[in-house]
Amino acid sequence: MSARHDAKATKFRRQPVARHGALTSPHPLRQVFTILAAVLAVALVSTVAIGGFYVWDAARSLDENGVAIGDDAALPPHIGEIEGGVNMLVVGTDSCEGQDLTLFPRCADDDGGERNDVTMLVHISDAPRRVTVVSFPRDMIVPIPACENPDGGSSPAMSAQMINTSYSYGGLSCSVATVEELTGVDIQFAGAIRWTGVINMSDAIGGVDVCLSDDIKDRHTGLDLAAGEHTLVGAEALQFLRIRHGIGDGSDLGRISNQQQFMSSLVRKLQSGEVLSNYPALLNLANTALRQVNEKQLVLSESLANPQRMVQIAMAVADVPYKDIVFVQYPTVYAPGGARVLPVTSAADVLFTALAENKPIRVTGAASGGNGVEVVGEAGDPNATPEPTGTPTGTPDPDATATPPAAEDGTVDLPGEITGQSANEVTCTVAQR
Repeated sequence: MSARHDAKATKFRRQPVARHGALTSPHPLRQVFTILAAVLAVALVSTVAIGGFYVWDAARSLDENGVAIGDDAALPPHIGEIEGGVNMLVVGTDSCEGQDLTLFPRCADDDGGERNDVTMLVHISDAPRRVTVVSFPRDMIVPIPACENPDGGSSPAMSAQMINTSYSYGGLSCSVATVEELTGVDIQFAGAIRWTGVINMSDAIGGVDVCLSDDIKDRHTGLDLAAGEHTLVGAEALQFLRIRHGIGDGSDLGRISNQQQFMSSLVRKLQSGEVLSNYPALLNLANTALRQVNEKQLVLSESLANPQRMVQIAMAVADVPYKDIVFVQYPTVYAPGGARVLPVTSAADVLFTALAENKPIRVTGAASGGNGVEVVGEAGDPNATPEPTGTPTGTPDPDATATPPAAEDGTVDLPGEITGQSANEVTCTVAQR
């Protein structure tokens, strides 16, 4: 089974950045916070909130800590929405560096390695703007290309390794190269966050609301929650993102759907007035993000480690409707023995071809590949376009087409092997049966 797509159909080329004029505002201070709010919209599609346009020290700090993943396009002289599509890799790593031993006692005997246990590709389409987040199971067996190690040395190309080992072979750039080889996608931006970074960012956001259909208790992470709704902050939020024992089928596939529930709820919270219209909360969030960069808990690619670039990306996604923010899992099947999974590239081709052609997508499979969540409702969307009301009498138009809406707008129904949810779907975690 080939691990790479046909380049002519699926290669996402880097697009030129914006050339729009400078934005105006009635007051300089308001402009600063408006820009900061836009920066924080980047966090709508990941667990990484990044920001800090308001001081030069912030820009210097980001720039000095950037990691090279490839060539960068020149920045335009003014702030404006980025042109074209965007591909960004977001990873969560298991490094013990800088972690609290009381929360992570295993770090006392750590070997110093670091893996990308969470790997997500964020695709922002060209106009009309849509966001698709593809999660890659940590146990998926993939080829890993030859990689240079940031500390010196290199690793040879390997034909069959777990995807979460890519970070250990060459850091963020190696994870980028691995996902590029698997998907055929050209990734322009990337970021990695460690455990303490997730804890601190969750605190700064003020917590994320999650739903549990059953009582959940996991001795591996220490999470112990009763059925119902909970607002998770700090270490408890990290536990929820890491849990797999005790939910669904106990696999990483169930954990991915749990993370997708968390991210969908994060989207809804950040688009609400509770965060983006709360200037003190925004300032606290940006300061926290900058501290994570300085403390090496948040790593950004050189292409992303620039506040102006962040603003350009954020402005492209700030008003995307919930239904157009879709979280999916890269399709897999279990390998012999059931301990690992293998990529199903035939189903993945449908997804990445649709994204390359800028077509809307619709999940037809289950909400979870590992029975980790169930759909329980739908969230109201402040960015949704109202549906037309039709004629007052309700009389059907005799000239109306019989073609279903999916065909009219070019929506691609994804194969059933691809599981996931959109941000307008409310899901709840299910206990392991």
